[in-house]
Amino acid sequence: MSKFEQEEKIVEVLKTVFDPEIPVNIYDLGLIYKIDVADGGEVNIDMTLTAPNCPAADFIMEDVRQRVESVEGVTAANISLVFEPEWDRDMMSEEAKLELGFL
Repeated sequence: MSKFEQEEKIVEVLKTVFDPEIPVNIYDLGLIYKIDVADGGEVNIDMTLTAPNCPAADFIMEDVRQRVESVEGVTAANISLVFEPEWDRDMMSEEAKLELGFL
């Protein structure tokens, strides 16, 4: 599987991760800032949350790690929680904005 195909699979699994309080996946919410697939299969992801004090932060990050590590060829997933740039609604996909009634 090429690096590009692997990244596509990772995006697919990220679209199955939800914040328990929001009915839109974390990818379409714009919470994933970076996906970096290294040659050895290690994946580094920078992500944020809709609020720094999100009570589900640990649950969401562990869900991301487990699902990304389930992708063929991934040997490890390192999830970094970042708050720069600060998340805002403009980072959401059009589908997410529509689902949440922002359009």
